[in-house]
Amino acid sequence: MIKYKLLCKDCDLKFDSWFASSNEYERLKKKKILTCHKCNSINIEKTIMAPQLISHKSGADLKINLEKYNKVKKTIKNYQKFIKDNFKYVGDNFAYEARSIHYNSKKKSRGIYGSASKEDLKELKEEGIDAQMIPWIEENEN
Repeated sequence: MIKYKLLCKDCDLKFDSWFASSNEYERLKKKKILTCHKCNSINIEKTIMAPQLISHKSGADLKINLEKYNKVKKTIKNYQKFIKDNFKYVGDNFAYEARSIHYNSKKKSRGIYGSASKEDLKELKEEGIDAQMIPWIEENEN
């Protein structure tokens, strides 16, 4: 895991975010998935930051951080199980299906989940369609 300090170039919000690796940050940046939680902009950049040095004295802190990480991971896994058990997976057709449900009153009771680009989510929001992005842990990740 790696933590970066990020800056939204549109609203100047600075925030921290964790990534599985520096390559994961680059992959998400390239796919335009990184967004500002204040203004929803995809104009996000890493800021200059100093490395965090770990000494032998911080072993207890590492254990506490690992426990917090595992607790968060377990919570996310529980949410994922609930979603998989109670909603229909629509894959990359999420935006299309969400519009179909929104504009067709006969489909209102269906809950769905799947993948959508940040641009798709922005357009859905502009149309008054409620869609949320949640963290997702793939089964093959540790």
